[in-house]
Amino acid sequence: MKITKKNIILLLALMLTTLAHAQASIGEKAKKDLIQKTSFGGYVIGKATITDQDLDASTKSHTDFDIRLVRAYVDGKVLDFKYKLQLELNGKPGDYANEKGVRIVDAWAEWQKYKFFYVRFGQFKRAFTFENPMNPWDIGFGAYSQLITKLAGMNDRVGEHSSNGRDLGLQFQGDFLPIGNDRHNFVHYQVGVYNGQGINHKDENRSKDVIGGVYVHPVKELAVGVFGWTGDYTKNGITVDRNRMAFGLKYESAWTVRAEYATSEGHKITDYDSDGILKKGTSDKADAWYVTIGAPLSPKLKVYAKWDVYRDKKEWSSQKALYCLAANYYFYKNLKIQANYTYTNNRSTANDGHYNTFDLQLYWRF
Repeated sequence: MKITKKNIILLLALMLTTLAHAQASIGEKAKKDLIQKTSFGGYVIGKATITDQDLDASTKSHTDFDIRLVRAYVDGKVLDFKYKLQLELNGKPGDYANEKGVRIVDAWAEWQKYKFFYVRFGQFKRAFTFENPMNPWDIGFGAYSQLITKLAGMNDRVGEHSSNGRDLGLQFQGDFLPIGNDRHNFVHYQVGVYNGQGINHKDENRSKDVIGGVYVHPVKELAVGVFGWTGDYTKNGITVDRNRMAFGLKYESAWTVRAEYATSEGHKITDYDSDGILKKGTSDKADAWYVTIGAPLSPKLKVYAKWDVYRDKKEWSSQKALYCLAANYYFYKNLKIQANYTYTNNRSTANDGHYNTFDLQLYWRF
């Protein structure tokens, strides 16, 4: 074809028309995805508790009714992007001091073009341990293990506000190397860069936390992995380290087996006085572990047992051990009742460190 001014104009017009049609097609697909692949939901967990712990000289038992969690969310997928916004609605409104009132817990988007390389940005679960990313519905007990609450950012030992195991950052993750007759992926990896200050907080220092993990699936239901965390946390002008490592395994099928160990190096904010001087007798080391076994007794009933240990100074004198039993009964897919029994042996307290706790929790999902 002879190159002329007229032909160039016709070619440009054709390209613009094609581009306009492509954009219109993408726009229509995005609109269709937004309508058809967006879902709204939430769940409520109510709780009744009784314990025989001596709270003070006159109290030898205690009962309590509580709303453990109320969550509402919207999530979906538009084109190659998955997203989620989740709010926590329980707690005392305006409780700014403890930061446990109504707040955003999840707000993220993830590009999912390639299964071996997803990119997530926003506020989401830290890439540390097997149990931390799990939904409260799925862990089998009325609370996460101490390893998760103290060393994965739920109510972190360093003094961070309650962050539900989450932070703000950028994460890369993926799965690859399919094996077996079912072609499940053998390797999963995840690594993220985070502010290090927990949810709904801007960065308070010039460094970032780096957290990651890699695990393998010898069979589809079994994962064996190792996780690492390096970073620091700043509060009231004091900065402390958070250098942690965890490893464990998770088997999820009709039966459940989970076991993890984590070790931590870094002081707490409260280890320093108001002048920023380290107090005597403090420790920068801690560790924790748990072993969980779940067995199905019927299609609707599953029972669990757990040994759960946290050592605040990585010494036996600082040990808090929990021996837990739980029964989960599903009335329907989105309605279950859970009975929990826990015997606590806490060597780190001068008060009553040996006591029993029983609670009944009702889970409702919509």
